[in-house]
Amino acid sequence: MTASTEIPVKLETILEAAGRISGVVRRTDLMESQAFSKECGATVFLKFENMQRTGSFKIRGAYNKISRLAEMRGDERPLGIICVSAGNHAQGVASAALFSGFAATVVMPLGASLTKVMACRDLKAEVIQHGNTLEEAFTFANELAKARELMMVHPYDDWDVIAGQGTIGLEVLQDLHDVNTVVAPLGGGGLLSGIALAIKLQKPEVRVIGVQTEAVSPYYGFIQSGKYSAINPDATTIADGIRVKLPGERPSLVLRRYVDDVVTVDDGKISEAIVSVLERTRTLVEGAGAIGLAALMAGKIPLKQDERVAVILSGGNIDTPLVGNIIDYGLSSSGRLFAVSILLTDKPGQLHNLLRLVAEMGMNLRQVQHRRGELNVPVGRTEVVLQIECRAREQHSQLVEHLRNNGLEARIIN
Repeated sequence: MTASTEIPVKLETILEAAGRISGVVRRTDLMESQAFSKECGATVFLKFENMQRTGSFKIRGAYNKISRLAEMRGDERPLGIICVSAGNHAQGVASAALFSGFAATVVMPLGASLTKVMACRDLKAEVIQHGNTLEEAFTFANELAKARELMMVHPYDDWDVIAGQGTIGLEVLQDLHDVNTVVAPLGGGGLLSGIALAIKLQKPEVRVIGVQTEAVSPYYGFIQSGKYSAINPDATTIADGIRVKLPGERPSLVLRRYVDDVVTVDDGKISEAIVSVLERTRTLVEGAGAIGLAALMAGKIPLKQDERVAVILSGGNIDTPLVGNIIDYGLSSSGRLFAVSILLTDKPGQLHNLLRLVAEMGMNLRQVQHRRGELNVPVGRTEVVLQIECRAREQHSQLVEHLRNNGLEARIIN
């Protein structure tokens, strides 16, 4: 923790940031969702930062920081900008630097997404891939910054960045003045601390809740104790945008003072939320972007029926090859995709009869797999494994019962 406990970001600071980023950063929609309101038992509004320029909120803080640097003159003005990121922050910095007339260098780990690497290059940034982890990339970038006299733009542990992210909170209060609760993702803390300042400095009675993944949640319990939770160095999550194992010192000062609570959800619930947003809003959110909504859907945040809740969908930069896998994961987690094993007599017509029985239940068949000659399959029998789409988890047992009533041995495969 920093020696000073002073928080230099005031309401005026965030208002100045809003003026500075106006015309470059989009004012994203805050829209009521009847579907999520019904499911969550309160009036739910979604803030679509996944539709922001560069696909996430990150450009807000990056542009506020870099445009301030552009105002410097003489020896104070840096020769260029450098940052470390595996994705969203990199694109935000590259875009902000391009607008501000700076040359940008982006350091990414070796395993960074090719899509995000190309996006940064399209924004005229020099992309250097180094190290297997963000920590290794940071060490290299700090050395490069000194050698080239570049200004490091930190993704979250920077007051100008925090003030820029706080403009989201300003917009929420302007568009929904009677909001009761604001829910936002929490990684290093830049987004949540900025929003908390913008909200609490105007309406301290509004709840501000942060959400982390169960796998990577250093801030869990921090509001109550002031201590970080230990994180497994090998921990992974589909919410890679908030997979931050070392919280920021500056955001921590704000969170302890202005955030009401931090809750966690697992990857299954995050995947379900991604699928639900896609189905109900026809927009795509990444794991980190969906986590606030996942917490509401999972009942992790107590709500009253007359409560008005704003949820920040912080980003939509998800690798295309992962989309199908995450959708299937979400469908499986919610019970809408499952597998069932059936033992059949190995003779003509049995499979046709089985598929007819499945169709009678109004279910959609995804995949059929035959197994013969294995030790667990008796001679003269064949095991058929069906992957099936259904409407709800309750239909799993209904299908098994229907098959057994028609003389077939069936069991659900978890």
